[in-house]
Formats: sequence, C-alpha cells, structure tokens
Amino acid sequence: MKTILSGQQLSLTVKRLAHQILENNLLLTDTVIIGLQPRGIFLSDRIVHELQSIVDPALIRYGKLDITFYRDDVRKSLHIANATDIPFSIENRHVVLIDDVLYTGRTIRAALDALLDFGRPSKVSLCVLVDRRFNRELPIQPDYAGKTIDTFISQKVKVCWKEKDEKDEVVLI
Repeated sequence: MKTILSGQQLSLTVKRLAHQILENNLLLTDTVIIGLQPRGIFLSDRIVHELQSIVDPALIRYGKLDITFYRDDVRKSLHIANATDIPFSIENRHVVLIDDVLYTGRTIRAALDALLDFGRPSKVSLCVLVDRRFNRELPIQPDYAGKTIDTFISQKVKVCWKEKDEKDEVVLI
C-alpha cells in the first residue's frame, strides 16, 4: 500500500480544484455543480464548501446525481441506488461533474446519459480527485484533476474520506 495523497495534501488539492473551477467560471451565473453518488459527493461537498468561503453561497447551484441505473454493468452485479437531488434546471447551463476517481470512463458515460434526463447542458466539464490516465476504455478526459497517476490494471485506488472512513487519504493498493 502506497500513499498517493496525505490528509494535508488532499485538503490543499480540494482548495486548488475549487479555485480552478472558479477561475474558469468566475461569476458562476450559468454554472452548476453536480457530484456523482456515492463517493464523488465527498469531494463535491468539500469543493462547494470551499467555493462558499470565496463567493456568495447564493450563487452556487449544487446537486447530486445517482447513475446506478444508467451503468452498463447494472445487470452483472448488485448496485444500491442513492438519491438524486438536482433542484434546478441544467438546461443551457455549464455543468461541472465531480467524481473521486476517473478510471475506465464508464461512470462518466453513465453520468452523461443520466444528465440528459434533467435537460441539455450547454457544456459539461469533469473534475476528479484522481485520474488513472492509462486505464481508460472510453475517450473521456478530466478538465480538472487533483492528481494524475499511472497504474497497473491490477492496482486499486482507494480514496478515504474522514466522513466515511475516519481519515483523509488516497492510497494505491
């Protein structure tokens, strides 16, 4: 087991990602932030919290998206659905999708399919904490990445969140 990001590094990475999102969407007027259930919401909650400390919280539109039934592997294994909470329209808005790890790209493909049920965004950007860049099965790349790593297919990236796992850390197993 190898530590990729310590708790302090993870905290700094979240701040950097929030600032990068704000840098490219300065007024946040036509931007919405969508965290992917289940584990992407830990990152999106923290990014939104960071943004709220920088800009007027009323400017931030934040939702959570469950993609369970949009996955192409839903029939192969048991998936437990989570709540989707998008209390606003995404029609003609810039959507920033947030997830913890980008691996094969299949989760993001499912998220793009699910988003269409809520309207047609003008643009979709992807923000991830960890990009496992050489393991992609689909042509999907992040616009914002906290850490880019090269891994073997046999390795796993585990993101530990204080809220769920009692400590903040990203490890390679």
